[in-house]
Amino acid sequence: MSLIKRKLTKQIDVGGVKIGGGAPIVVQSMTNTDTRDIKATLDQINRLYDAGCEIVRCAVVDEEAARALKEIKKRSPIPVIADIHFNFRLAIQSIESGVDCVRINPGNIGSFDRVKEILRAANERGIPLRIGVNSGSLEKDLLDKYNGPTADAMVESAYRWVKRIEDTGFTNMKVSIKSSDPLTTIECNEKISELIDYPLHLGVTEAGSSKEGIIKSVAALGVLLREGIGDTIRISLSEPPENEIDVCYELLNALGLRKKRSIDFVSCPTCGRIEIDLIGLVEELKKRLSHIKKPIKVAVMGCVVNAIGESKEADLAIAGGRHFGLIIKKGKRIKKVREENLVDEFVKVVEEYAKEI
Repeated sequence: MSLIKRKLTKQIDVGGVKIGGGAPIVVQSMTNTDTRDIKATLDQINRLYDAGCEIVRCAVVDEEAARALKEIKKRSPIPVIADIHFNFRLAIQSIESGVDCVRINPGNIGSFDRVKEILRAANERGIPLRIGVNSGSLEKDLLDKYNGPTADAMVESAYRWVKRIEDTGFTNMKVSIKSSDPLTTIECNEKISELIDYPLHLGVTEAGSSKEGIIKSVAALGVLLREGIGDTIRISLSEPPENEIDVCYELLNALGLRKKRSIDFVSCPTCGRIEIDLIGLVEELKKRLSHIKKPIKVAVMGCVVNAIGESKEADLAIAGGRHFGLIIKKGKRIKKVREENLVDEFVKVVEEYAKEI
């Protein structure tokens, strides 16, 4: 159970998915297909859905993409958000196509009259907006005031836009402030969280690929989530977006904020005591058990030093020995298996356990 006390924000509804107001933190991603290619986009959305993604954004680059969203929305298993930059007409056309939410960066839309046109269309359809601010599109007066895209500049931009939008009577929104720098991301979200009570979307923009992207994102989001800040997250990676989802759940699971939708592996880092191929064993088990979508905790330990203690905390465990392994269930040893048969036997045990729960 998490010891984190989350900030209670207003709640919005994105296509049936509740965000804020104490709802579970929502995991999202963004397609990298050409939105005009309806089949490719839907194929990717379905892969994201299978991985556990709960809402998805699609880039709207022109009118054809905005029209394509009508069919994409109709066939998508999860809510669809239109991602808009520069052209307010594309936002309105996306709303007319039936999207569940629109992401805009007011700073690059143009005049406030154009923003108000988007607000009017969203209000008529009863859909929320995501108000996004990032360092690359700050207003000139703020860049001059703060001598660049500092955290304070981004926070002032976001707060100013929120107040202007509220003044029109529109309050159905969530807010995001993103930077490619983890420390700036932390500072921005801590400060804006003190000023507003709208749901916050967390992410580090342009984080990079694989190791770099994961480390930067987790460094920022882990701090903010521990402080109770954040209602929806994305781990942005320069990779197929499906890869982002598991990282999100690993992070939320580690903080006790959400249970993984798959097996939670615990394994030792290896040392000179090990007499079994633990690294190979763990990798093979992850592949062989990837089809199981239940929150089962599995410990794979290389020797007896930590194995007994860890096995008591896990649902199922392996304690390695000299070319053999003990299979343990709920802290009790159930069989001893030679190393060459260990994966096959353990997979059977896990699959049987998955049927029981």
